[in-house]
Amino acid sequence: MTVTDRTVPVPDRTGARTDEAATVIDGARERIDALDDRIIGLVQERMAVSAVIQDARISSGGRRVNLSRENEIIGRFRDALGTPGTTLAMTLLELSRGRI
Repeated sequence: MTVTDRTVPVPDRTGARTDEAATVIDGARERIDALDDRIIGLVQERMAVSAVIQDARISSGGRRVNLSRENEIIGRFRDALGTPGTTLAMTLLELSRGRI
């Protein structure tokens, strides 16, 4: 067998070196895309619920933001996901109530 006779798989869009691995990656990516769609929907739902809470708080004479509640949320995400959970919680809070 000469060097030109050997077929070395070229990575496709998945980065896989074999058809089997590419199939696994494609299937897993489809699942991730479906999960991302659900996550986006849940974040949008969270934003809508947060708007209801803010409106009720403001209309009753309260402040737009309840920092002790936000600290609870940050703590829950940090406890569940570690340090990156804090960043995720802060991003969700910013999306839900805007920058403070």
